[in-house]
Amino acid sequence: MSVTSTLARETVANLLRDRSWVALTGAGISTDSGIPDYRGPTSIRATPMQYSEFVGSLDAQQRYWARSYLGWRRIGHAKPNAGHRALADLETAGLAGVITQNVDGLHAAAGSRRLITLHGDIATVICLDCGDRSTRTELQDRLADANPRLDEPPVLEHAELRPDGDAVARDWQQFRLVGCLQCSGRLKPDVVFFGESVPKARVEAAYALVERADVLVVLGSSLTVMSGLRFVRHQARQQHPAVIINRGPTRGDDLATVKIDSGCSETLSEIRETLLD
Repeated sequence: MSVTSTLARETVANLLRDRSWVALTGAGISTDSGIPDYRGPTSIRATPMQYSEFVGSLDAQQRYWARSYLGWRRIGHAKPNAGHRALADLETAGLAGVITQNVDGLHAAAGSRRLITLHGDIATVICLDCGDRSTRTELQDRLADANPRLDEPPVLEHAELRPDGDAVARDWQQFRLVGCLQCSGRLKPDVVFFGESVPKARVEAAYALVERADVLVVLGSSLTVMSGLRFVRHQARQQHPAVIINRGPTRGDDLATVKIDSGCSETLSEIRETLLD
């Protein structure tokens, strides 16, 4: 059933009241924090870096880190919006946990305590050769020291920034990489790239969370990739309710109990007000 945002409060609140539920979030929940999504109605087509491309080419690593270095200047300073804060508050109203496809860290910053980051966290860096983990802030400082003359655009426009922090960079061929402090190996953000598998333990933890809940609520995801769509399909097989709140169509619309074509921040704020009243 598809409903307009004016019916969101009563329709979804009635489904969630006195029940356990899980939120599955995508890039659309972070657009109000200034981070554009990949496939929303206003998004501009971009091709994200593939895992095989990154690990197989020094040029690809150079290009990625030059772009990510610029993108971090916005991603790293983004703040949680009303949608993130509403979800944190709703942990006292049946929300059993959040499964997020985002890597921006904004759910944790908003105070969500029961959180599974399917695709990792861009604030952490991993060495592909020795496995050492370090902070992105530390790496950003090292990259700044190594590239003092990087030509940065004064403003990153929508088409120049992506949800994984990848931004357009000019003259990336001159960008100097830095290696792992432990072994001088190749560094990669500790996130799941396109074409890379989500760690099995993370998927199992997410399924377990969904299994224990009564309702799945999808927020700001087109469900284009299987890492999110599989949970909606699982709900349908179990004949359990699934709510989808997203601007524009999704791959799971035909499986939804309720589909609301609306923004996450305003809809979650209404649900929060109703359930916590």
